[in-house]
Amino acid sequence: AAPAPSQRASPRSLHTPAAGPAYCMAEELLADFMGSLLIVAPAVIGMVFAYWLYKKVAKISLYPRVSPDDELLMRRMESQEFNGEPDSFQKMRQIYRDIQNGAKAFLAAEYRMCVAFIAVFGFAMIFVVAHVDGGWDFKVGTLTAFSFVVGGVTSMVSGYIGMMIAVFTNARCTMSATLTPESTAWRESFNSAFRGGAVMGFALSGLGLLVMYFLMCLYVSAFEVATEAVKLFECIAGFGLGGSAIAMFGRVGGGIYTKAADVGADLAGKVVAGIPEDDPRNPATIADNVGDNVGDVAGMGSDLFGSFAEATCAALVIAAQSVDLVGAGWDTLIFPLYISSVSILVCMATSFVATDLRPVRNEASIEEVLKTQLTLSTLGMTIVMYPVCAMFMPSEFYLGPKTFTSTCVDGLVSSKCVTMGPLSAFCCIAAGLWGGLIIGFVTEYFTSHTYSPVREVARATETGAATNIIYGLALGYKSTVVPVTILAGIVFIAFSLMDTYGVALASLGMLGTLSTCLAIDVYGPICDNAGGIAEMADLPEGVREKTDALDAAGNTTAAIGKGFAIGSAALVSLALTSAFVTRTTVLERGVNMLNPVVFAFLLIGSMLPYWFSAMTMKSVGVAAMEMVKEVKRQFDTIPGLLEGTPGHGPPDHARCIKISTDASLREMVPPACLVMSAPIITGAFFGVEAVVGLLAGGLVSGVQLAISASNTGGAWDNAKKFVEKGGLFLDMPKLDENTGEVIRNVDGTPVLVSTRQRKGSECHKAAVVGDTVGDPLKDTSGPALNILMKLMAIISLVFADFFMSINNGQGYLNVPRQNI
Repeated sequence: AAPAPSQRASPRSLHTPAAGPAYCMAEELLADFMGSLLIVAPAVIGMVFAYWLYKKVAKISLYPRVSPDDELLMRRMESQEFNGEPDSFQKMRQIYRDIQNGAKAFLAAEYRMCVAFIAVFGFAMIFVVAHVDGGWDFKVGTLTAFSFVVGGVTSMVSGYIGMMIAVFTNARCTMSATLTPESTAWRESFNSAFRGGAVMGFALSGLGLLVMYFLMCLYVSAFEVATEAVKLFECIAGFGLGGSAIAMFGRVGGGIYTKAADVGADLAGKVVAGIPEDDPRNPATIADNVGDNVGDVAGMGSDLFGSFAEATCAALVIAAQSVDLVGAGWDTLIFPLYISSVSILVCMATSFVATDLRPVRNEASIEEVLKTQLTLSTLGMTIVMYPVCAMFMPSEFYLGPKTFTSTCVDGLVSSKCVTMGPLSAFCCIAAGLWGGLIIGFVTEYFTSHTYSPVREVARATETGAATNIIYGLALGYKSTVVPVTILAGIVFIAFSLMDTYGVALASLGMLGTLSTCLAIDVYGPICDNAGGIAEMADLPEGVREKTDALDAAGNTTAAIGKGFAIGSAALVSLALTSAFVTRTTVLERGVNMLNPVVFAFLLIGSMLPYWFSAMTMKSVGVAAMEMVKEVKRQFDTIPGLLEGTPGHGPPDHARCIKISTDASLREMVPPACLVMSAPIITGAFFGVEAVVGLLAGGLVSGVQLAISASNTGGAWDNAKKFVEKGGLFLDMPKLDENTGEVIRNVDGTPVLVSTRQRKGSECHKAAVVGDTVGDPLKDTSGPALNILMKLMAIISLVFADFFMSINNGQGYLNVPRQNI
């Protein structure tokens, strides 16, 4: 007879004590209710908290508050210190609306393509995934395709929320920087940007967790959990695939958009025309400011949403293979979701430290406050995770199709035999938490001009752009050493304690501060936009100095965020690969790396990140060339635009936005096709062992290329900023004030004086070249490699049954397997 619905919904009922059916049912319902409450309540609280933060930001008016009591502001207006203040604020509001409209136009165009892709690929998935060994299983195919659609739509909604809050907050950050006194301006401008970022962080974390859990509750009625848990969570894995697929378009398309506008604006403005960054005369400035949000907000949000969904799916699929974990109950099986739910509450509690308990009071405290926020969130998660692990993890279990008591006997030592479940799970999660923090701070060391590596790159500009580029490349390669070593240590600890399940928990641990990481990541583009708005609206220099200081700290924390994203992507990719290996039971004893097919595809997989990077880098170059030509055309055809003649015609911002939008949508398709087709073609024709080689090669190569590319570009960017702020001094020959000749010592050598290098100097020009070269590295190719590593792995996992249905996993070419 079929089990009752309550039994189908919770495997706990299979192991209830013999104390009467009424008692057992009541205990079961109470336990299920408490488990659901621990997931649903934090998710809802996170979303409500995000709305509360949005209302706090919305209270900031875009109109200056002028009253007779505000004597200082009245005097500044009367003295025209604001260069005609009412006109400046009108310009600010117009620029704010232009950026909003540009962002909406891009998202509308991109999401139209994404909707078409979801519909076509989702329909194809129904039949491909349903093709299993021994026939067709359309229930699995349909449910997996539906999960894919839900994941894709959730990712799009998350990106849209982030994009809209970023372009809503930017001008309010600028307005806050105009307040008096100075301490108030620092505190309020920082708080507005941080709260704007936190809106996305908590909304995305809560929405993703809530949708995924409700999807699981919906699907659990379609499967017998005790015997079909693997099928259940394989269907749920489609949710991760949908999120990652949209993240591919967001990261690649957004990266091409932002860097086409940024590089084009830099080349046409600073290099060709010799005008400052964000100068209102430059037609590409609005597209540039839109691009900051497209790549670093919508793209990063989709990327980290995909990481959360994929890491959770990997852990669930691996757990479903364990008879002991399935038998321990529904709460134990979905333990990975509790990590994410608890993290929302921890990050919410620590967020008040940055805005209320220890707020920013001056420039020097900005970076300290942001790094303290990350550290406190990591520490808080470490403290609360052990009780959660003790509550839901059994003390002993076997990670396989047999029980602990029947397998882990006679002194058998295996990472699949877990003897201290709560402690082992805690150690895996803690390793991910602190490993991610260390990777983030190491990334900061190599990309912040506070430390010696970037200052060395800046000093290399003394001899021109070539040495600047050489030093930057060397820095990027060197910066991979510590992060890769940390990742190796995390994998070793996690695998030793809990086999592949430990790796999945470690990846979720690294994402344990997701809400805080997203808040800090989005904070950067908001401040960058705020500075651009202040420059284009001709607001006082003091306002731009504040927004520049906020942006400089944002650049540093953005580098930390990229380190987190890359590190978590590597662990998520490994966890998904582990789930794929676990799922394809023919690989249960491992993969022989000396198998010719495996080794051949290991090489091919390690080549794919370079092919992918070449495509995205060239796409930026093509789009940037179009932008430069358009800006030059407008300078040539609009009288007085370049010279800034009063009454000249306005620049055509819409045309530049259209160039970036069209280029990004056109150029993002080939890289996406490469990443998505590679594992499908490999598995269909060469078999599952070839897929493992492909994934391993892509992971090992991709993580190091992503780190070096991101850090190289970040170092060049901050080396330029170090020169611009006057931090670089060079010994230069002293010139006679009257004749201009070099003053010499008695022995004929020139007298040297320490000279500060600033904007317009030869060193600055060399630094601008390095920054321009590094832009597509740090904001397009580097971050997009995260998606390559994860997307290939999640596709392989979702299509595992399809691969196994083709000649028992040997592919259409029937490639023979070699036993170890």
